[in-house]
Amino acid sequence: MRLAVFDLDGTITRHDTLAPYVGGFLLRHPWRAPLALGVLPALVGYALGCCGRGTLKAALMRSALGGVSRQALQRWTDRFVARVLERGTFGAARACIETHARAGDHLILMSASPELYVPAIARALGFHESICTGVRWRGQRLDGRLATPNRQGEEKAECLRQLRARLPGEASAYGNSKSDIAHLRLVEHGVLVNGNARARRAARRAGLECVRWR
Repeated sequence: MRLAVFDLDGTITRHDTLAPYVGGFLLRHPWRAPLALGVLPALVGYALGCCGRGTLKAALMRSALGGVSRQALQRWTDRFVARVLERGTFGAARACIETHARAGDHLILMSASPELYVPAIARALGFHESICTGVRWRGQRLDGRLATPNRQGEEKAECLRQLRARLPGEASAYGNSKSDIAHLRLVEHGVLVNGNARARRAARRAGLECVRWR
C-alpha cells in the first residue's frame, strides 16, 4: 500500500487554523472573550521558553472554549471547515491530494492541530484517516486540556513510525516547517512545502525536496 501523509497548517491551509477557529467562535459568542485572557500566563511562559506549544494550545482551548457543549462546537466546526475549504487552502495542495487519490494511495492527514476540527477537514478533503492532537471532554462539554501529546516534531515522527508499522509500503509525506523534517525524513519521498529559509536549509541537508505551493 502506498501512503500519502499531509500536514495541515501551512501545507494544505494558507494559515494556522487554531487561532482563527478560536477567534471565530469568540466573535460569535463575545461574552466569552474575556475568558480568553486566561491564556496569558501560558503565553508569557511560552515566550520565555518555560513551556511548549502543547501547553500553550491547551491553555488557549481551556480558557476560551472550556465548558462549551459538543453540539455548539460542532455547529461552529461545520461553518469553520466550510470557510477554510472555500478560500483558505492552496490550490496546489488540493491538486496533490487529488493526484494521490486517483493513484489509489491511502491518504492520511497528520496535524498538531486539535481534533475539534482536523477530522472534519480530513473527511471533507477525502482523506482515509487523520492523526491529530486529542482534547479532553467532561461528558458533553469541552475540558480543553490535551488528551494526547502535542502531535509536533518528534511526536509526529513517532506517529508516522507506528503508522508505517501498521500500513507497510512506500510513503510520501508533505510538511511546511522545520519541525516537520523529523517525520519527512522517514519516508521515501519527503517534501517541504513553503518552508522558510531555515527550514529549507535543514530540508536540503536531510535530502528532502523543497517546493512552493500557491
